[in-house]
Amino acid sequence: MRVIAYNILGPEKESLAKANAKVHDLTLVTNELNFSTVHYAMGKEAIIISDRDILDRVMLYELFKIGVKNIVTRSAATNHIDLDYAGELKMHVANVPFETSYEDIAKRTIHNLTQWMVGGCAGDACQCKMDCNNKMKFG
Repeated sequence: MRVIAYNILGPEKESLAKANAKVHDLTLVTNELNFSTVHYAMGKEAIIISDRDILDRVMLYELFKIGVKNIVTRSAATNHIDLDYAGELKMHVANVPFETSYEDIAKRTIHNLTQWMVGGCAGDACQCKMDCNNKMKFG
């Protein structure tokens, strides 16, 4: 899966790269996701964000227009994402519900992406607000 991770802090970079183990085509940037940086997601199927990145209706639509279909937040909180609108756009959304260390967050983030890549569900990390056959089987 082609993925970009926004708002990467120094300690997160190594953890994400190690957890990814070259499974996904992963680009890491320190920039926050905003209207000046959304173009970095062109050609990507997924984005990884932090709770510092705000995905309101306008930003979600911009991402949708350039082909992003999957969003993973590196936080347990999802209040920075308009989940209902993401569901209307048929975008998959997952969080990291229980992880606290950079290493565990990175592992769960990559796990979520890999599950989607193979047609599965993010399970207890699934925050999708759409009907999904996979969610019914695994949720």
